[in-house]
Amino acid sequence: MATIKLEIVTPDKGEIFGKDIDMLIVRSKAGELGILPKHANLLTELLTHAMRIKVGGNEELVATSGGFMEVTPDKITVLADAAELPDSIDVERAKSSLKRAEERIAAYKSSSKDSIIDIKRAEAALARAKARLLVKNIHS
Repeated sequence: MATIKLEIVTPDKGEIFGKDIDMLIVRSKAGELGILPKHANLLTELLTHAMRIKVGGNEELVATSGGFMEVTPDKITVLADAAELPDSIDVERAKSSLKRAEERIAAYKSSSKDSIIDIKRAEAALARAKARLLVKNIHS
């Protein structure tokens, strides 16, 4: 079966993932995308999510926080704002972040909307926590 090279790079950690894969499934501003070998050229903005990587019949997950993806027929480059492999995720920290974000969003919704709570920041924190827990196979 044909494969495509995937590289996931972050500003602070450099390359955190690099191998030949069968398929990548990502969530972009344009919707969910499945990338196979020989895919057409593409450049898209990514959303915070758990990226799905298919390799040899197995599926690996990587939590990513925003960034961009460039696709050529033989290579996928993900330039993520942040990315975490399953082994580097602290589950208790992710659960705590999820709870804190949910509390902030609830407080914002019950307030007069001009509160000091930054709703966009709280929603981003919620998305990051959910992606981390999904990568660790813990459903919130």
